[in-house]
Amino acid sequence: MFRPETTMNDFRSPRPSMLLVGASRGIGLAMAEELLERGWDVVGTVRGDGTRLHELAGSYPEQLAIELADVTRAEQLAALRERLARRRFDALFVNAGTANPRPDDTMADIDTEEFVRVMVTNALGPMRCLEILGDLVRPAGLVGVMSSGQGSVANNQQGGRELYRASKAALNMLMRSYAARQRGSGRSLLVLAPGWIRTELGGPDATFTLEQTIPDIVDCLLAKRERPGLEYLDRNGKVVPW
Repeated sequence: MFRPETTMNDFRSPRPSMLLVGASRGIGLAMAEELLERGWDVVGTVRGDGTRLHELAGSYPEQLAIELADVTRAEQLAALRERLARRRFDALFVNAGTANPRPDDTMADIDTEEFVRVMVTNALGPMRCLEILGDLVRPAGLVGVMSSGQGSVANNQQGGRELYRASKAALNMLMRSYAARQRGSGRSLLVLAPGWIRTELGGPDATFTLEQTIPDIVDCLLAKRERPGLEYLDRNGKVVPW
């Protein structure tokens, strides 16, 4: 496994830094590139070798580090925590997520294995990341997760995509509990709804491209650093109802 983090100024870079979980493709990869272009150090996680993030590392050898971690495997997150024990980050953001292959299936159509897979990847996994890796973030830093507007219970007027909606609503609820335990810490906590974006996960019919959305997503993240406490926001910084 290629680990350029071992050459990153012995962990004493003057640049701001983000631990970005789920950066091998799609939104996570594009976020990593945008942050690097803005002068950030990024430690991005992948689940295997030969990703596009590895290709990007050649252009940013002093800023980009790559680590192995699967959010569905607690032992890998614990091992990552040990490898990064000497680091402190300005932000931790968990982008990892998945969807069921037949999004319009109802609960009657979805088998137990698929339900567990999506729930573990979209809700349990991201929250494990925050619990295991959160103390690597500076006291006034940002901790956030990638949710979806479809995780809003209040906005669900049309139904559909039941399992995906349920997994993101579960993530949102878990973040509310996490925030209650973090109350008074001074940290900025973010649940982000990026919009429907054309990626492998979002599909070819999605409304927006990565080029249209990634600058706004990163702007939202960076602006949120100035406001402690939990917010559920879209990529333009507007509040999404829970």
